[in-house]
Amino acid sequence: MDATIRQLGPALRVLLVLTVITGVLYPLAVWGVGQAGFRDQAAGSLVHRDGKVVGSRLIGQEFTGPRWFHSRPSATGDTPYDALNSYGSNLGPNNPDLVKLVRERRAQVAKENGVAESAVPPDAVTASASGLDPQISPAYARVQVDRVARANGLTPSQVARLVDQNTDRPSLGFLGEPGVNIVGVNLALRELAQQQG
Repeated sequence: MDATIRQLGPALRVLLVLTVITGVLYPLAVWGVGQAGFRDQAAGSLVHRDGKVVGSRLIGQEFTGPRWFHSRPSATGDTPYDALNSYGSNLGPNNPDLVKLVRERRAQVAKENGVAESAVPPDAVTASASGLDPQISPAYARVQVDRVARANGLTPSQVARLVDQNTDRPSLGFLGEPGVNIVGVNLALRELAQQQG
């Protein structure tokens, strides 16, 4: 019994020291590095316009109507792009419900953009794993250029330039695929349309 009591003191001291190091000092150090070196990312990569937060470069938003580039579908339930309800659909590629939904989406995207169904890229009809993807493929953006240009009274070349300016390249030049940030391109589109009158 005496040996157990003698070991209890050092064990409690180690517990206290490790709790302070891993529960207080380490989180403070990580927070400090984030604030000092990566303030924008640590704050959520928020996008500001006219002094207001209008979105994040990390979370997609739903855009509807002919004037805007449309996001890829979101699988977050009744409210699209609900960051509190992030999940994929979990439907397999041969699931009859998913196959039907993809066919319907493909027909809708083709019709609203005046293209053949074969020209509709996969990300236009399928949700990402999180349901919050902030990007669309350059191919999906190109499908939408003519519609968006017509609806905003702009030329397709003006709108295509906005797409190029808002295309994120692969990290380090080779990690991942290029993607068009939907919040960025629609904000740039709004500003250009306002300038054109």
